[in-house]
Amino acid sequence: MKFNILTFGCKVNSYESEYMKEQLINHGYVYEEDYKKSDIVIVNTCSVTNTADNKCKKMIRNVRRDNNQALLMVCGCTAENHREELNDLDIDILIGNKEKSQVISLIEDFQSSNEKYIKFYNDRRLPFEDMKVKEFNDKTRAYVKIQDGCNNYCAYCIIPYVRGSIRSKGFEEAVQEIKELVNAGHKEIVFTGINTGAYGKETGKYDLTDLIREISKIDGLDRIRVSSIEITEINDKFIEEMKNNPKLCGHLHVSLQSGSERVLKAMNRKYTKQEYLEKINKLRLARPNINLTTDVIVGFPTETESEFLECVEYCKQVGFSKIHVFPYSKREGTKAASMEGHLPNNIKKDRARRLIEIDEELQLKYNQKFIGEEVNVLIEEIIDGKSIGHTENFLKVELNEIVETNKCYNVVIKEAYVDKVEGELVK
Repeated sequence: MKFNILTFGCKVNSYESEYMKEQLINHGYVYEEDYKKSDIVIVNTCSVTNTADNKCKKMIRNVRRDNNQALLMVCGCTAENHREELNDLDIDILIGNKEKSQVISLIEDFQSSNEKYIKFYNDRRLPFEDMKVKEFNDKTRAYVKIQDGCNNYCAYCIIPYVRGSIRSKGFEEAVQEIKELVNAGHKEIVFTGINTGAYGKETGKYDLTDLIREISKIDGLDRIRVSSIEITEINDKFIEEMKNNPKLCGHLHVSLQSGSERVLKAMNRKYTKQEYLEKINKLRLARPNINLTTDVIVGFPTETESEFLECVEYCKQVGFSKIHVFPYSKREGTKAASMEGHLPNNIKKDRARRLIEIDEELQLKYNQKFIGEEVNVLIEEIIDGKSIGHTENFLKVELNEIVETNKCYNVVIKEAYVDKVEGELVK
């Protein structure tokens, strides 16, 4: 039988979809790129914004319309957040974020019984659902889900309600999975999680830095990348590791969300602007060329024009190399949803547009720093006669010649653009 998986949202969802795909292939199912030609279609959903929810619901309807005979399984955050609404969409297997690891038994049970399966867990204190992906198609980079859940309850965010409390993959289990991925040929490991920096926090026995130190001993592993981390999880121990460990990549995504002190507090973020900046400065002392990217929400309820401008100036002060800009999205069930002072969409869109212009200026400024510099690039793919890869600090580099993929090359940067740099091989 042929199957297709449609994945929305974060790297955690991507990892979980990769696991489901691997399990299905190992049990004799065949992956089909076109969901319209598939016997089984899995939609792994995302609920981080209203736009994400709507895209997922539209895709579910499209699948059922375009392929009425397929076994349709829906899982993920939209399923958790809108379970009653989805129950009316002729879905055969409907689950949340738990039991994705049971994909084979869920499908086989339905095939034998032909009875609709719906299962949700209302307890936030769930155990970590262990999965292990053995190999990724992209040999250069492998993702490892080491953490799930969030306890922060930011005022705008639905994720703690649909993902549960913080929980972590076991230390030895994580190390063993990474060893196997490196043995399979992967050069770079990327940690993923809902709140990656909280790894091990619920046990108190180990933390993210301990895991980084342990896997740094693995021969053949060239790079360790932390996909995202909260500023509150960055401590002196982690910063010291960033300074001294050449395998740890100089690229961190550290969500800011607002550069207004009052709005930060209203959002229930757990730091001040001064605390955030102090840690950023420590990171730059440890790794001068570090690539620091962030998320910013504009148009949060009651945000004034002057507070938006305060945010713009703060982003310039920090000097991010990339800002992911999000107009505020009302999520029912969150604290912000019941606040007064919700702003009209035209104001939110205008502020997003203005901050994106600043973002492009900051991206170009960061990339231009490397003109004339020699960098090390891990080549990932060949497109239209160009070799494309990333440096350890996640500069996207293009070479106008074809070289072998999954190998590192020294490159001199010649040109810089907003979204990439171009270079030449050091002969």
